[in-house]
Amino acid sequence: MARLSMSEAIVAGLREELAADERVFCLGQNIGSFGGALQSHRGLWQEFGQTGRIIEAPISEEGMVGMSVGAALCGMRPVVEIMFSEFLNLTMVPLANEAGQIHFKTDGLLRVPMVVRTMFGTSAGGHPEDYHSMLAHAPGLKVVMPSGPRDAKGLIKSAIRDNNPVVFCEHMGLLHARREEVPDEDYRIPIGVADVKRPGRDVTIVATALMLHRTLKAAEQLAREDGIDAEVIDPRTILPLDRETILASVRKTGRLVIVHEAWKTGGSGAEIAAVVAEEGFSALRAPIVRVAPAHIPIPFGAPLQKLFFPDEASIVAAVRRAAS
Repeated sequence: MARLSMSEAIVAGLREELAADERVFCLGQNIGSFGGALQSHRGLWQEFGQTGRIIEAPISEEGMVGMSVGAALCGMRPVVEIMFSEFLNLTMVPLANEAGQIHFKTDGLLRVPMVVRTMFGTSAGGHPEDYHSMLAHAPGLKVVMPSGPRDAKGLIKSAIRDNNPVVFCEHMGLLHARREEVPDEDYRIPIGVADVKRPGRDVTIVATALMLHRTLKAAEQLAREDGIDAEVIDPRTILPLDRETILASVRKTGRLVIVHEAWKTGGSGAEIAAVVAEEGFSALRAPIVRVAPAHIPIPFGAPLQKLFFPDEASIVAAVRRAAS
């Protein structure tokens, strides 16, 4: 068992799947000897380049995804990297209209087993835009968002073996941050299963990616200063959503706070709130509270970005409001 960063864990999962299944191949920009953006494919060119399954692509996001859809329909299992989430907007026809719908439109005759990797999030670099909520609106797609190395490796392996198109969202602020013990053996984490990262009894907090780690810090502060025992849930998968785990927690605590980095308006947190309002309303003892950025463009400068994205203080204030 090795201590890996999230980026290293994802690459380890890719390496195992490339070695185990000759139908798996990677496609993207600068993923060859350069190793990919933020070293997203580090070492894979040296190991698998001679097999022709590490493919350098031109700057054509729509073309890359379209090619991957065709390859998947022909029996391959492509893993295509669209460097940054903002560029997913260029791929919506082949991704949402074709990959996500072909299985339904052919009455189950055809499937599109492909993975689209993409990076997002506040970090030292640029390209912070988070468009996962838009993807969760498209039927037929699965949307995965790990928050740590162990989950990331198990989820990328599940995504590659899934018979449906999966968008795998990687937070740039987590890729080379904290390390975790990651099992060496073959393991997978099921898509659509949330994880309770911190048990609690007073309030349920659902948080994703980097916001999960800020929420866990906020939960410790709340316990220390207010005696509020927060239960923290990482959905891990935005779509399909593990409704049962979230509803079970809300029925126990009676309160719900949702934290994410995507814009609040139309964000995936609104869907979580709607699920609880529709299916668990009688358990609520206070209004649902969402903590997310305002509906304005993301500022470029670091000081303004710090004000824009939720932090521990805003999460603590939201929980105190829900618990009052």
